[in-house]
Amino acid sequence: MGYAKASYFDSNLIPVIDITRLRDGTDAVGVAKSLHKASKDIGFIYIKGHGVSYETIASARATALKFFRAPESDKFLVSVSGNHRGWLGPNRSKMRDNAKADLKESFIWGSKDIGQEALGEHYVRGVNKWPVFLPEMQKPALSYFNEASEVARHLLRGFAIGMGLDEEFFLQNISQPLSRASYVYYPQQLESMGEKQFGAGPHTDFGVLTVLCQDSVGGLQVKDLSGNWVYAPPIDGTLIVNVGDLLSRWTDGSYRSTPHRVINESGQERLSLVLAFDPNSETLIDSRTIFGSNHRPKEKPISCGEYLTWRFNKAFS
Repeated sequence: MGYAKASYFDSNLIPVIDITRLRDGTDAVGVAKSLHKASKDIGFIYIKGHGVSYETIASARATALKFFRAPESDKFLVSVSGNHRGWLGPNRSKMRDNAKADLKESFIWGSKDIGQEALGEHYVRGVNKWPVFLPEMQKPALSYFNEASEVARHLLRGFAIGMGLDEEFFLQNISQPLSRASYVYYPQQLESMGEKQFGAGPHTDFGVLTVLCQDSVGGLQVKDLSGNWVYAPPIDGTLIVNVGDLLSRWTDGSYRSTPHRVINESGQERLSLVLAFDPNSETLIDSRTIFGSNHRPKEKPISCGEYLTWRFNKAFS
């Protein structure tokens, strides 16, 4: 018995990129080149100068921990809806058919205001469910959603510039995005659970882009270019951003969606703040829009909404 093995952190593998000059426009091209290279190499990036406030992160963490430490009977009152909003308890998701269920718990929400025409328009869009017993949870959660979404928009502009596209290429259809945020809680994982048990099993992220704020505990592992698992520890003041499957598909594999997993060996509880950024449901993911009509894509075109429905149904059935 024991934990699944990983190597120590390789600081040359996952770069740290300061996006301040992308955000303020003083050197968007220079930052974009760095983002482009990292996305082609490993698909994971530590981001400095991101603009998400310390106050937002601290308030989000504090209220999220209060929520997850609450009795299960209280959390049950905001159990996850058919539109993937609310509390998803432990052992409710698995990343592969033959895998053990993940130990993690999640609380999922989306933007504050959704037009009536968009409600029910897609499987992962719906009304947020906030816990009555913890009213102070809503404000910092929405602040994190909005500030992390701004980070994602800056990064997608950088990726577009790095690929020689119009900077708004990946942001043409975001009036009703399918983005959602989640607090993800990992309990202490006992070594006796064995090497096939994970807080979050090996997987790639479903959508376009993930913005992750780790706490100080650690546990994230990334598969390197040789197929080995390596640690991606927290670095103070940074977020971790990774390419999702849809962005990899959109760029016909030019950008890498890298497998990763979580094993909480710390003996402490662990909490992550996550944003999954995705455009409107109808957005066509077709690499020919990047490489030209004569390009022969590796994957057939698919809408963002269709792809997310397929992936969510597999993972959370």
